[in-house]
Amino acid sequence: LDLMSAQTRAADAQERVSTQKNATDLTGFGRQSETLTALKGAQSRIQGFIDTAKAVSARLTTQDLAMGQVSDGIAGLREAVGSVLATDSAGSLMLELEGQFQAIRGGLTTRHHGGYLFSGASTSTSPLNVANLSELAAAPDVASIFDNDTLKTASRVAEGTTLETGFLADELGSEVMEILRDIQIYHAGVNGPLNGKVNAAQKTFLTTQLARLEQAATGVIDKMATTGSMANQVESITRGHQAQLGSLDELVSDRTDADMAVAITDLQLSQVAIQASAQVISQLRQVSLLNYLT
Repeated sequence: LDLMSAQTRAADAQERVSTQKNATDLTGFGRQSETLTALKGAQSRIQGFIDTAKAVSARLTTQDLAMGQVSDGIAGLREAVGSVLATDSAGSLMLELEGQFQAIRGGLTTRHHGGYLFSGASTSTSPLNVANLSELAAAPDVASIFDNDTLKTASRVAEGTTLETGFLADELGSEVMEILRDIQIYHAGVNGPLNGKVNAAQKTFLTTQLARLEQAATGVIDKMATTGSMANQVESITRGHQAQLGSLDELVSDRTDADMAVAITDLQLSQVAIQASAQVISQLRQVSLLNYLT
């Protein structure tokens, strides 16, 4: 019995040494099992928030880059129109506007993880259904060129904290698309074309469009600032969650991690006990009544 008991103690000590844990299941922790279950649940919940925050941060980074592309496109439009007003020549204006339209279109149709970023919930549908200025001018109105729905992306990043982090293509691009549509229609109309020396009426028209482009640029920049603010908020929340997770890890570790010095000592003592018991058994095997009878 002593040998079997020593072997059991040795197996227990060996398990603590190899796993560095006091037990391998909740049964082994006895009364502390309920506390450990609660701590593990809190760890899982906070880790879920951290994973969500990482996904949101990645989305916001892509969103900022896409908005930056739209903003750069509007800046290019302003530069092109300003150059015409400064030189009284619109020789390549429409070509430049077409190029900037493509840049803005690229920003509005940016994909993230395979889905369109600014399409709302309809991530498989391109939010913009025109491919050039001619198609834009042919559309009945600007609203008809956008196919995004009205549902913005929202993410729960903490207990009681849900952030609406998404933007829609129509709220980002309607203003600049309206301006481009008006310029294209003007270019193809009786007051056009805008491809040579501009007259007074054309300069007045372009001056008005330049002011509208400045307003459109301000609108996009404001949305970029909102995106940056949300990214900072998500980062701050993530730091708080990581600190909480670290505290929980320490609490769990205090209850589950084995004292290695004690575990090694127990292993050595149990091995000595096994050797002693084995020697006694070996000696008992030699004790026989026949030894006395002879």
